[in-house]
Amino acid sequence: MSRTRAERFDDLVRDEVRRVAQRWSRELAGVEFSVEEVPPIQPWADATDPIALSQTLTGGGGRAPRVVVYRRPVEARGGGDERDLARLVRDLIVEEVAELLGLSPESVDPTYED
Repeated sequence: MSRTRAERFDDLVRDEVRRVAQRWSRELAGVEFSVEEVPPIQPWADATDPIALSQTLTGGGGRAPRVVVYRRPVEARGGGDERDLARLVRDLIVEEVAELLGLSPESVDPTYED
């Protein structure tokens, strides 16, 4: 059975979240991770604003914190190579988890390279 690009991307994100969560399971227990196609357009944004690849939405009003990875901008930045895309997804997840936990990316994942 053939998987779509979106399904393969979801698998990349899910695998990376699982890998990071093995080490940080307690700290990430209430955190939601998701994939969306593109970031929402902000009314104040102009053509020179960079397009977000991912973002952490802090919980508020009883909601859990949420890490969102935006598939299309990540694929565009990752190029056509599957290995480069996987590395970019890894870096994004590590960076977002580091921001959420108030740590450096190297503390979250010792294999992280800036």
